[in-house]
Amino acid sequence: MEEGKGRVCVTGGTGFIGSWIIKRLLEDGYTVNTTVRCSPEGQKKDVSFLTNLPGASQKLKIFNADLSNPESFNAAIEGCVGIFHTATPIDFEVNEPEEIVTKRTIDGALGILKACENSKTVKRVVYTSSASAVYYQDKEEDIMDENYWSDVNILRNLKPFAWSYAVSKTLAEKAVLEFGKEHGLDIVTLVPTFVAGPFICPKLPGSIYGSLPFLFGDIDKNPLIASRIHMVHVDDVTRAHIFLLEHPNSKGRYNCSPFIATFDEIIDIISSKYPKFQIPKSKVLMGAKGPKLPHLTSKKIMDAGFEFKYSIEEMFKDTIECCKEKGYL
Repeated sequence: MEEGKGRVCVTGGTGFIGSWIIKRLLEDGYTVNTTVRCSPEGQKKDVSFLTNLPGASQKLKIFNADLSNPESFNAAIEGCVGIFHTATPIDFEVNEPEEIVTKRTIDGALGILKACENSKTVKRVVYTSSASAVYYQDKEEDIMDENYWSDVNILRNLKPFAWSYAVSKTLAEKAVLEFGKEHGLDIVTLVPTFVAGPFICPKLPGSIYGSLPFLFGDIDKNPLIASRIHMVHVDDVTRAHIFLLEHPNSKGRYNCSPFIATFDEIIDIISSKYPKFQIPKSKVLMGAKGPKLPHLTSKKIMDAGFEFKYSIEEMFKDTIECCKEKGYL
């Protein structure tokens, strides 16, 4: 695939990862189509944070599309050489039945892939999966690579936090890869963990709120308290997406998880850099015996030549400075 040129499409362009991918693509010289979902009331969304990006006035085009109507993505995909499918229904509180969310996720993804196949111009699709599609299983493993898949039966029986989302991402990623095999469409999937760092979108990303709850005074109520969590800087996960689009031999799944740390370790790192926060140790955390989540090794993508740029300290610094700038801290 030609490097740095051509028209590509990013679904879910107003999201944390989607907006960063758009920013990087414009900087790298791509022409970008992106899709945004209309608000339920039919009101027009404020996308000025996208249209104000450097190069956007000349090289960014915005389309309305919704996963409930996969054909609505056809116009955005037409003429593109690459697709980044980041859009996904997020319903951590399970406000809708899991079956409905899963069907919408799978049908939307497959509809987009059919449009890619019909376009005759798309050379590769990069699908954004989730670490929740890997580590929910009954195996006591300390390290997991891309061969591991979450067991949806375990998810449906135990119903951990965000279990519905995990089921939908697991089954959708499997369906996406299977579609690629059956139809000869070049598809790779990226499996990111909790994403932190500066955000372009105006709304505080859920992954930052969930992974750093003590910054927002919500740790004792946070359902994600565990013995340790995975994290990645948003710029690293963005560059990983583009790396997989451009790499001539990328195949299958790729974990994107450079860091794993306990909440205690995270609090110690942040407290040492920002002592004025005076982060109290949570009573819940002090006695927590959460699941010992396995380390998701990123060896495959690193062996392909990808390099993570950011330390865990830099990731937290960038997150906090952005939150302060946008008035969340």
